[in-house]
Amino acid sequence: MIIMSQLPDYVASAVPNSQENRAGWLMTTAATYAGVMLWFVFWQQVPMGGQGIAGGTLSQGLGLAIGSLILAALICHLLFYLAPGMLGMKTGLPLAVVGTSTYGVTGGFLMPGLLMGLLQFGWLSVNAYFSGLLLVSIGSVAEGSTIHLLVSTIWALIAMFMGIMGIQYVGKIASFMPIIPIAILLLLLVKTIGNVGIFSVEKMLQAASEVAPESKPITLYGSGMLGVLSLMGAYVIGFFATAGAAGVNFGCGNKDSKAVQLGGLVGIVLSTVFTGVIALLVVAGSQKLAIDSGQTVLLTECDVTKLFSLILGENTAKICMFLLAFAAFPSACFCTFIAAGCTKTSFPKINQWVSCGIGCAAAIFLVIFGYAKDAPAVFGVIGASFGPICGAMAADYLLAGGKWAGPRAGFNPAGWLSWFFGFIVGGIGMVYPIFSGGAALPFEIPCPPLSAFVVGFVLYFIFAKVGLQSKVLDLPQRIDRQ
Repeated sequence: MIIMSQLPDYVASAVPNSQENRAGWLMTTAATYAGVMLWFVFWQQVPMGGQGIAGGTLSQGLGLAIGSLILAALICHLLFYLAPGMLGMKTGLPLAVVGTSTYGVTGGFLMPGLLMGLLQFGWLSVNAYFSGLLLVSIGSVAEGSTIHLLVSTIWALIAMFMGIMGIQYVGKIASFMPIIPIAILLLLLVKTIGNVGIFSVEKMLQAASEVAPESKPITLYGSGMLGVLSLMGAYVIGFFATAGAAGVNFGCGNKDSKAVQLGGLVGIVLSTVFTGVIALLVVAGSQKLAIDSGQTVLLTECDVTKLFSLILGENTAKICMFLLAFAAFPSACFCTFIAAGCTKTSFPKINQWVSCGIGCAAAIFLVIFGYAKDAPAVFGVIGASFGPICGAMAADYLLAGGKWAGPRAGFNPAGWLSWFFGFIVGGIGMVYPIFSGGAALPFEIPCPPLSAFVVGFVLYFIFAKVGLQSKVLDLPQRIDRQ
């Protein structure tokens, strides 16, 4: 038995969520994840995989694009969410505490808890940038203009204020917000479904070669098919990675393992497939409209929101843009709310207005200097950061026999080493050009977030087996780890 003072306050004072306080999976876990995957910033770029590459995920046909989307959604559920969700359900404890088994009670101070909080401001920047863009697009204001950046800055500041002071009011309307993107997606589908059958990859690639000759179809190891699988996986999994680790917090509210499974299958898999498939069908179905109207440049964009006017007409398109921005506001508020909770846990003596103010300033910096507009790059950083975290947590969970091992002393070497190498693998494609004078990586990492997960999982397992785990500490409170 250890001395209780060896445990930091955030672990020693943790109180498990009781069974009496847990609710049904449909309106908690499933609804929360569905809200994440219904965010327009995610589904608007599914057809292009977030990259300016000819054809995007549609470059090898609609069937492969849909298949790769379904595979990516299942990977998110099975690999990135399930172990964290089970850990949350079995312990009733939040991510910051559960993560101490993988990274130690000292290391857990930084990861995954604080890292989760810091990355929320990256999400805030993306939300503010694209929501602001939709709003100013109504008045035909150019992207990146002073007005656009000003609107996005104000958006971030209001979201920070509401996230700290008025989250209870935001929460009251947040549950109704998914209705808006669902209705808009279905409207787009109805308008374009009749032309899906005549979609032609060749026409799309021809248009791309005419508009941007330097843009080439995706290839990975000489195969366009593997390229689509990797591109779709990197986009979807990179977007989802932090939400997977947050499954610990969602699992705290689930009553049993069946609820964890169903919450993920409906909230993650079904929602991802619903939004992503409709986005793919809409882009495929709008091809004829673009050709008939002489706007073939739209065939190379594969960005759903940029097709609104073509599909719906100017007036209806503006209404939809406003509604989508409005529906995204609660997500921006929740980013600040989550960040405030994580920073308060890590730095209890620092006023949350100070910590969140600094984070919001960083988010505004990303907006003003254009980093936030590169959503795939943000997803890439998130995937590289949380891929190995989810992998190590899954390995730790399995090594402990399907339960929580308990908090470990100090910095757990197995966790930190596996994260370091996993992050290198997942992020090398972004880091290498910085240190090579802009030269591209001479080889390709297939689906970087998934590769990072695999490295984190395998290395944690190996390091644990060779004894690179710090000792498990006793808790002053009773925790059911089974």
